Amino acid sequence: MRHYDLVVLGMGSGNMLLDDEIAHLRTAVVEPDRFGGTCLNRGCIPSKMFVVTADAVEGARAAARLGVDATVDRVDWKAVRDRVFGRIDPLHDSAVNYRREHGVDVYTEEGRFVAPKVLQVGAEQLTADTFVLAVGSRPLVPDVPGLDAVPFHTSDTVMRIDDVPSSMVVIGGGFVAAEFSHVFGSFGTGVTIVQRGPRLLTSEDEQVSARFTELASRRHRVLLDTVVASVAQDGGGVAVTVNGPDGDEVLRAATLLVCVGRRPNTDRLDAAAGGLELDEHGHIAADEAYRTSVPGVWALGDVVNHFQLKHMANAESRIVRHNMVHPEDLRTLTNRVAPHAVFTSPQIAAVGLTEQEARRRGIPYLASVRDYADTAYGWALEDTTSFVKVLADPRERTILGAHIIGPQAATLIQPLIQAMALGQTVDQVAREALYIHPALTEAVEQALLGL
Repeated sequence: MRHYDLVVLGMGSGNMLLDDEIAHLRTAVVEPDRFGGTCLNRGCIPSKMFVVTADAVEGARAAARLGVDATVDRVDWKAVRDRVFGRIDPLHDSAVNYRREHGVDVYTEEGRFVAPKVLQVGAEQLTADTFVLAVGSRPLVPDVPGLDAVPFHTSDTVMRIDDVPSSMVVIGGGFVAAEFSHVFGSFGTGVTIVQRGPRLLTSEDEQVSARFTELASRRHRVLLDTVVASVAQDGGGVAVTVNGPDGDEVLRAATLLVCVGRRPNTDRLDAAAGGLELDEHGHIAADEAYRTSVPGVWALGDVVNHFQLKHMANAESRIVRHNMVHPEDLRTLTNRVAPHAVFTSPQIAAVGLTEQEARRRGIPYLASVRDYADTAYGWALEDTTSFVKVLADPRERTILGAHIIGPQAATLIQPLIQAMALGQTVDQVAREALYIHPALTEAVEQALLGL
């Protein structure tokens, strides 16, 4: 049995813990997969590199509205894929070597608790004064008859395929489904999306969700209020039997992509043996300082929060590092309103309350919507479908939520995120800052002035 000052499980955002402030600790890390976690290896970073290429393809095809006669001859999938992973894949070995060269013991087998603060890793048992659990999450595979007998992809695998499929059935209508439908649709795949709900991206503000569903339906075949009954092999592809408003239908495609959510990796950790309390969704229960039910054990990222956002995990990593070193001065996440973006087409970004949430919870609000088309840059883009929506408290005048659908949405929303974090009023943000003309930020300004 080896004893350490600190053991970190998971080298995604867990890797960010290890800086000069704790370099004096005898430290071990446990990562049975690849350093960098989901985000670097099979999540946000490679997927956005594919999205950038898809955006370029779509931009060329849509250039006619600007008077540009452009065509796309072909997309070299293998060149795109190899560019992406040619940059990403070497980082694992260099990260492992870096940690070892700086005195950190690296274990590459899976770790499971056999008792509180006792971890079995291969043939060895590790104990430590402090554990940090950052083991993340993985794609959820639904219980669909026949799915275990056919080849299918998740976000973990679909970016590494050898060729662009001629057709694809996408099960799910959330972030991952929206982004990969955009990528493969741009590259020439015929995409059919099967969504059990009434719209795509149903967690977004209903106005944004409805607009995105409308626009996605122009590019792909979108089946709403439809459930998957079974899956079977169909030659070299798959046959997906679905049940929708018009009854049963069999969808045939070369490839099946399953993206119905993610599950925390607490089962692989054997959290119960480690004395860790879990919530009803299988996440590790922790307080606002990220302390678990076992003293000296902290948790961060997808394994503890429900946001599944890399920027949230990164912020938590900074907080946990501080709290480990300064237990007399515990910090919490000062602003728990988590912004997010969906890098599909059109791009979507949001923070705070949706209008339907405000109505359901009986929260008074004002809402203002401004189209990109109301701005000079919107004219330049010939944009007719994008908008900015802001909700505010009618009494306190603070921003309750913001929702943007359109080009550069993830960038445009940042001043609204900062206003919410800093408690600024609508009037301050609208009138006490200058907005560059003729930039798209004028759509944000006009939405605020409308309030």
